Amino acid sequence: MDTVAAPLRRREKRKQEIRHRIEDAAYRLFRERGIDETSIEQICVEADVARRTFYGHFPNKHALLGGLGISRLYNQSEPMLRQLMAEHETTRGRLEAMIDYIESNFAGYEEIDRQLILIAPSAFAEDQEQQREIGNSSMASFTRLITAGLELGDVKTDFSPEILASMVVGTLNMLTTCWAMDSEYPIFAKLEEARAMFEALICSTNR
Repeated sequence: MDTVAAPLRRREKRKQEIRHRIEDAAYRLFRERGIDETSIEQICVEADVARRTFYGHFPNKHALLGGLGISRLYNQSEPMLRQLMAEHETTRGRLEAMIDYIESNFAGYEEIDRQLILIAPSAFAEDQEQQREIGNSSMASFTRLITAGLELGDVKTDFSPEILASMVVGTLNMLTTCWAMDSEYPIFAKLEEARAMFEALICSTNR
């Protein structure tokens, strides 16, 4: 069984590496030249892949744009939370570090990131299975963080971990969408409000 699984794992890893290479190359070109001015051919040259390889991962440029938006917006929560859980001993510390991490990301975002974030929902609409997977993964990650806090004794028991996780995920998604839609949106002030709200609703006052 292992002799069969190992090549499959290697192929899947190779596939993901190529996909990431295409996305990274596309992001660089979109940032430098703009979305409309960047062709699939240019992306293939930048990523050093054949056109058939590109189409093996993305049916068209719109799908690539959606994939980039999803990667930059939704696929970061699981590794981020794993790191926070390992590096911080309290729920309050983990939530503080989470907001710090998100603020540092926003500080580095550019106009291209706004466009990609706005395009991501249309990619979800075309792939509802991926939407469910990412939504479930994000909810599961935050639920684990809060459940771990209950075990530590530093999380309030007024609400279930699932409801608190929904509050966190929904708030962060809403703030991100508002920022993407409005260049004047005060994202950092709103993230600070979210920081205070999360601590007030989630963290126990005795820790």
